[in-house]
Amino acid sequence: MLSAYNCEMDQEPEYVIDADNYFNSEDDYYKALVGAYDLLQSTYQNVLMGEIASDNTLSGGESANDVVGFQQVDEMTHGPVNDQIKKVWDWMFAGVQRCNFIMENKDKTEFEGKNQIIAETRFLRAYYHFELVKWFGGIPLKGDEMFVIGDEKTIPRSSVEEVYASIEADLIYASENLAPVAPQLGRVTQGAAYALLGKVYLFQEKYQQAASALDQVIGSGQYSLVQDYATLFEFEQENGPESIFEVQYVDNEGAGFECLQCSEGNVAVGFNGIRNYSGDLFTSGYSFNVPTEAVYNAFDEEDLRRDIAILNIEAWANETGATYGIGYKHTGYFNRKYLPRVRSDQSAGDMNLTNPNNYRAIRYADVLLMAAEAYNRGGLSDATARNYLNQVRERAFGNTNHNVTTSGSALTEAIWRERRLELVGEAHRFFDLVRTGQAAANIDGFVAGKHELFPIPFEEIQYSNGNWQQNPNY
Repeated sequence: MLSAYNCEMDQEPEYVIDADNYFNSEDDYYKALVGAYDLLQSTYQNVLMGEIASDNTLSGGESANDVVGFQQVDEMTHGPVNDQIKKVWDWMFAGVQRCNFIMENKDKTEFEGKNQIIAETRFLRAYYHFELVKWFGGIPLKGDEMFVIGDEKTIPRSSVEEVYASIEADLIYASENLAPVAPQLGRVTQGAAYALLGKVYLFQEKYQQAASALDQVIGSGQYSLVQDYATLFEFEQENGPESIFEVQYVDNEGAGFECLQCSEGNVAVGFNGIRNYSGDLFTSGYSFNVPTEAVYNAFDEEDLRRDIAILNIEAWANETGATYGIGYKHTGYFNRKYLPRVRSDQSAGDMNLTNPNNYRAIRYADVLLMAAEAYNRGGLSDATARNYLNQVRERAFGNTNHNVTTSGSALTEAIWRERRLELVGEAHRFFDLVRTGQAAANIDGFVAGKHELFPIPFEEIQYSNGNWQQNPNY
């Protein structure tokens, strides 16, 4: 947690931003909020690894030694020494730290509209905390104060229940204070707060509360399914009617491998790209995170989503004359939702690291399926659950011929299956399998009682000097 900041603490900057010379104006708070948003861009790492950990994709890359941390997560051989897992820990805690910098100074200066900034800050903190609790379980909490060096030896890891309580409190505040329409493109809304709150409740099996929160989104009239699924992941549909919370990326600031988190672009897109590709529409990439034949075949032949979500590279090459290389663990499939595409502008730095494709972190179809699950598993109304589920299926097939009519546990299975198909490539599958107790049966190498959580990075355990215990069986 704190080791990520040690390199900065050793320097002696000419000017230090602290509470004595900052947060004296609305503009100061706004700039600090921009800094809190900025760490969202590093969640490309969570998306890549969250999908690789599931049964949807394999690690890929050039060889078995290409990003070893990814290979270990794919094969469920990862341990506390894994630089890719450590990035998730470091970057999500950096997001928390930036939020707490604002919260620690929230009362210093009054101005009109401050509640909006505080509500956005608390949403972002909840989002970072939710990522951390999903990945690592109980984490240290320090209320509205920033962590300082030494806290790792005195502040214990809070329980999972305590972390969720903190997340809920932040999101309830956000839902009561955010505007239905964002003051600027890309900033969070009331709908985003309710959607994330509903998801947090669903992860805790609080089905009544989840249904109530998600129905706030559905009943708001602010969101709808994009009619043509084929356009959903095009640039033109970014921040569209289906977008509830979207991580914004641009390509006007480059990065290199020595500082991937410095990129303003979506690094995951270049990593997903087709190795040594030459042809129409797409550009070349590093062939990580390759979908399996099993997930491709899980789609019905009539399902319009399959060939939009997953690119069958052999069929594409035969159709277009494109050429491509064969990477490690090649399956013949690529995550088409997030592939690098030809564009007229030229990025700064490495184009593979600066793709401007936004990540659709929460979209309306996800909300409908979460609400369907809450209504079904909570015993609230299978009819309502079917209605929400079938809205998604009707778009997938372009008709009502494939609507689900089952109830009870069969309906539950149908909802879970639909989540996999609708959201493939979007980093939800692993955590869905874990929270529903299905991971060991579906993920090769998954050990029950161990792999539900990822290990706390070795350095953090070491720095804590015995204050923090490692997650079970690592």
